[in-house]
Formats: sequence, structure tokens, C-alpha cells
Amino acid sequence: MKKNQIDVGEAVGTIAAQSIGEPGTQMTMRTFHYAGVAEQVPTGLPRLIELVDARREPKKPLMDLFPKGDYANSEEKALQIAEELESTALKAIADIEENFSDKRIEINLDENDMKAEGVTPDDVRKAIKGNAVGSVEVKGNQVVVKAKLTSLRAIRRLRNKLENLHIKGVEHINRAMVIKGPHGYFIRTGGSNLAAIMKHPKLEVEKTYTNDVKEIERVLGIEAARMALVNETKQVLDMQNLSVDVRHIMLLADAMTRNGEIKSIGRHGLSGQKTGVLARAAFEETIKHLVNACSKGEEDKLLGVTENIIIGQTVPIGTGNVKLRLRL
Repeated sequence: MKKNQIDVGEAVGTIAAQSIGEPGTQMTMRTFHYAGVAEQVPTGLPRLIELVDARREPKKPLMDLFPKGDYANSEEKALQIAEELESTALKAIADIEENFSDKRIEINLDENDMKAEGVTPDDVRKAIKGNAVGSVEVKGNQVVVKAKLTSLRAIRRLRNKLENLHIKGVEHINRAMVIKGPHGYFIRTGGSNLAAIMKHPKLEVEKTYTNDVKEIERVLGIEAARMALVNETKQVLDMQNLSVDVRHIMLLADAMTRNGEIKSIGRHGLSGQKTGVLARAAFEETIKHLVNACSKGEEDKLLGVTENIIIGQTVPIGTGNVKLRLRL
């Protein structure tokens, strides 16, 4: 095992950057179609950029959910769960019209769409009342909403809010498909809502997977987010048949999560928050960093690699890390 150990003073950051960056140039820009979800889910370079930029949410979030016991062995039962999960917005089951003369909004429910989605007029009334948008009156398949504010702008704003009102299912889960896996049936969803899915009694919480790393950080904490970053990055590289040692990826994930939250790699994240003034200035927005440092009277202790290269001094890595003292 000692052969695998890294020497003291080794430039592990530079080696990791080269090891990930060089294969990264050979990645394809194409996106990959995940079976079962009718959406193009980015892989390759677009996905890698998404991960290192620490985007608030991925372009196409998805989840893999594993039903418990009998539900995993029966396609019919798995389909029942999938139907329960799919989110239904009001605009999918109704025509919403503004009545400016009477200062109200008329929602005409479509019977066929409601039957297909398993929604009743009472469900619609409860959802609207739960959002406290004004007085609600149900007349057969028509729901009339009178807004609290009667200005034309307020009515238009209320209509826009009602269009996307969540009626049934799990919020943000736009689509759920049942797929046969090696150990029974599982559900792949378009959209992600980890907190809500973890409360579902028919799903195995421990096996639940989402590709939204920021959501994992919010729900499960920074350690889980770090592992997700490692797994997602490794998966992207493996999919392109690029063999990168996982330790380089782990170092990248450690750097991004070391302050207790996921930071991007770039001028708004790690590179823009380096301790050395010259290191910050060497990356991007040079003048801004130098002016800010001058105004605060910052001092550069020349501890990093970049600063020492700029001033032509030996870099403190490898043999440059050794300091000699003369005993007089």
C-alpha cells in the first residue's frame, strides 16, 4: 500500500486539475436520453459544467425511486404509486378566464381531464382555499374565485398564480414512469422533490436517488452532498469511457464543500475567495480584486502557488516546501 501514498509536498491540486481537465476536453457535447423519462438529460460536458458550477438546480432534475416489497414485484402496483406521485397543476384540468367586469376569475373544469388525473371539484376548491387567494364558490364544474384585491393587475397576477396551483401528487414531480430493473420495478421521475418523497410510506427511502446535488445538501446535509458530487462526477466520466482515479474527484468535492456549503469553482466561488490577493487577481476580474485589496489594506503572505509564480519566487510545493536553517 505504501506505493500508493502521496509524497509530502506533492501538488495534489494541480495533478487533480490536470487529471480531470485533460479527459474533459475529449468529452462530447451531446446529451443523453434517459430511458423512461421523455426529456433530454444532460451528460458529458454540459453535466460536468453543471456540477462544478454548483447550479441551484440541474437543467433536467430526475429521481429513481424504489417501491417497497410487493410494489416492486408488480408493475400494476408500481404504476399506482407512479400515478400518485405525478403532480397535477390547475391549468392541466381547467380553462381559467378573467372576468374583469365582475372582478373575478372563472375556472371551468374539464371532466375528461379531471377523470384522467383522478381529481374532483372538491379537491380543486380545497387547493384554492388552502392558498388563501379570496372567496371560492363551486357551481357544478365551474369554480368562481373573487380576489381580495380588485385592481386589474391583481386579478391578472392571481390568474397566473392559479394556473400553476398544485392540486394533486408530489410538487415538482412532472412525470413518473415505471421501469423494469434487475431487482424488480422502479420509478423514474422527471423533476425532483427529495423531502416529500422521503415521507412516502410505499417507497424505500434508503435507495432513493436524485441528481439534484443542491437539494441533497438542503435535505440531507453537506456530507451527503459531497458524496453525491463524487458519484455524479464519476458517473459522467465513466459514461464517456474516461478513466479518472476517484481520488482526484474526491479532492475536487472536498474543495467545493469544505466550508459547509457547496461552492462553485469560478470567480463567484473558490477562485474568487482565495486568501491571497494576487491569486484572486490572477484568475478573473483583476482590477476589482486589486482595488478592493488596496482599499482594505490587505497583505499577501505568498502562501500559494500562483502568488509565488507571479513574483518569480520558488513555489512552496515539492522541494520548494523545505526550509533550511543554519545553526550558528
